[in-house]
Amino acid sequence: MYIMNHKSLFKSQIGKDAIMGNYNQLLAKCSVPYEELFLDTHYGKTYVITSGEPSSRPLILLHGSGSNSSMWIRDIERYSKHYRVFAVDIPGDPGKSEEKQYSLRGQAYSEWIDDVLHALQLDKVSFIGISLGAWMAINFAVKHPMKVEKIVLISASGIGPQKISFLFKAMPFLLLGEKGRDKVSRLVYSNQTIPKEAADNVKIIARHFHFRTESIPIFTDSELSSLTMPILLIAGEKDVMLDSRKSIDRLSRLLPDANVKLLPDHGHVIINQAKHILPFLLNGY
Repeated sequence: MYIMNHKSLFKSQIGKDAIMGNYNQLLAKCSVPYEELFLDTHYGKTYVITSGEPSSRPLILLHGSGSNSSMWIRDIERYSKHYRVFAVDIPGDPGKSEEKQYSLRGQAYSEWIDDVLHALQLDKVSFIGISLGAWMAINFAVKHPMKVEKIVLISASGIGPQKISFLFKAMPFLLLGEKGRDKVSRLVYSNQTIPKEAADNVKIIARHFHFRTESIPIFTDSELSSLTMPILLIAGEKDVMLDSRKSIDRLSRLLPDANVKLLPDHGHVIINQAKHILPFLLNGY
């Protein structure tokens, strides 16, 4: 396995404590009963927030890069009415799982998800993933199609190209400290109003965490074409990080039966989509 970073991904112990403290404060606001699990995997301890009836069908939530499962707190309430929900912290991100960050170009993350399913004693699951989490769901489905029931992809990496122009726009602002980071956040959010607690969480992580620098691999035509399970792709037309139009066009060409939604006033961060996602998960449309 190829480890991308051998040092702590947190800039300091104080910074890590700040991120974890805020994580716990957000988790305390969860309005439905939940359990916290630490699973043993070949890639270290994995932290999972689980809610919903144990007998319900399983649904795994995968957050984006530079985030953790606190982003799903409000969604867990909606999805746990119908599913046994597992919000999983990805290793190498600012959550409670193993700190080691593995290369996206090897087998590490597909093997890690397989370990998670084994530890949870799950044979087949549905996924909701956002950004890098969506990439991980696709990556796992390509390698283990029989273990995937349905996939919901939000602002999915790995289908269409990344927008290199965003890096050039963002770099000068990132040199300006807190105000610069606020400007970059506004570019990412587009016109969407983000809850203050979520915006504050992003600021705390940005202040204290070393983000991934590895580019996210693009899936080949043959990899995407091999997917036979139902897929829903939700993308924002004003995404400054990914070319949403090309993502939707490519997926529609390779998988004509895939459900796709291009949201005209949304950027890369897309929230409150249960109204689109639940009908797809429950009924297939």
